[in-house]
Amino acid sequence: MSATGSEVRRQTLHMAMGGFALLLRVLTVWQAAACAVAALAFNLYVLPHVGGRALYRASDRARGYPVGIVLYPLAVLALILVFPRRPDITAAAWAILAFGDGAATLAGRAFGGPTLPWNREKTLRGTAAFVVAGGAAGVGLAWWTAPALAASPGILYLTAAPIAAAGAAALVETIPVRLDDNLSVPAAAAGTLWTLSLLSVPALQAQLPALVRHAGPAIAVNALVAAAGWRARTVTWPGAVTGWAIGTIVFTAAGWQGWTLLLAAFLVATVTTRLGLRRKVLLGIAEERGGRRGPGNALANTGFAAVAAVVAAASPHRDTALLALAAALVGGASDTVASEIGKAWGRHTFLVTSLARVQPGTSGAISWEGTAAGVAAAALLAALAFALGLVPAAGVVVVVVAATVAAFVESALGATLEAPGILNNDLLNFVNTACAAVVAVVLSGAGR
Repeated sequence: MSATGSEVRRQTLHMAMGGFALLLRVLTVWQAAACAVAALAFNLYVLPHVGGRALYRASDRARGYPVGIVLYPLAVLALILVFPRRPDITAAAWAILAFGDGAATLAGRAFGGPTLPWNREKTLRGTAAFVVAGGAAGVGLAWWTAPALAASPGILYLTAAPIAAAGAAALVETIPVRLDDNLSVPAAAAGTLWTLSLLSVPALQAQLPALVRHAGPAIAVNALVAAAGWRARTVTWPGAVTGWAIGTIVFTAAGWQGWTLLLAAFLVATVTTRLGLRRKVLLGIAEERGGRRGPGNALANTGFAAVAAVVAAASPHRDTALLALAAALVGGASDTVASEIGKAWGRHTFLVTSLARVQPGTSGAISWEGTAAGVAAAALLAALAFALGLVPAAGVVVVVVAATVAAFVESALGATLEAPGILNNDLLNFVNTACAAVVAVVLSGAGR
């Protein structure tokens, strides 16, 4: 069979498996999990012997086993276990994985058309097909499973959230890395669905007067800062525009206090990047563009904080969301400090995964000097977050610990997944900020 015919069969099966999400309305959590485990066992041990090898891609044949066919049921199992009380989130994310991702591949191959500027392997028509098919299937399955919930999330959520999740997952799917779509797509979709489930119309209405007051100053102040950053060559012009948008969201939703921490984190990271620049250039490990921040860097380091700011303004969980915002910003800045100080002055650089000595600038490498600088930066920024009223006094230690844990997680992932192209630096930075926020929330006890 031709490679094209094999891919069509593969994607057809990929989409057909989404039909099993209909069962989430009637199955218990453990029954659904058992079905996912059974599907995993079938794909591993039975499918290859009943014609399943025809579905293998060239890389699967070279490897000797299929990655995607194994990761698909694993992703579904993870959704079931992470959201045991929200089958609507599991079903919608599963639908987006099955129908959105499948339709994108088939439409891209069938119709071609213009490619995306940041990933020439992805087409505009394929991405549009992802959003349309994934959004429609997500809405349908969210509505179908809603009766299984103790309380319905409402018409607005069941209709709008899956479409937004399909859009977010479609964008993540276009990132030019080798991370398998069977992991990245459901993670992005489920994360978006869960975040939107936190929002509340009454909470938004209560905050609306403050949001209106903040919007004008937010737009003006961030325009000035973005222009100044571009003129000072600390950001590229697309980075300046992206930073303006993120800064406006944070200022509007989290007030001048949240924005001040955002600005402080940016300045700390920018200044540290310039320290020891001559040595970094000589070693070939200086940041690209002379350390100027682009849109990817802005989204990776502050995108999660912007989401937390929106949750703070439009949900009943304002204090927890502000803690997450602070931890995300501190985590991103302190990790940059640790990395840049380690590159400039680290005497002994080693991998956190094996403790093997490596050259400065190696992905996932850490040093004692850089680690100490990162912790110090985290402490200073966490203290600023407390002074601004974003976190309580006890939250200072929580944020520092969360930022440090996240830095080691990122180093471990960088040491193992960046070189093979599974993750890139921007994704690692986003994981770092998200991890810092999650760890802070868990340590604070707010997640219980």
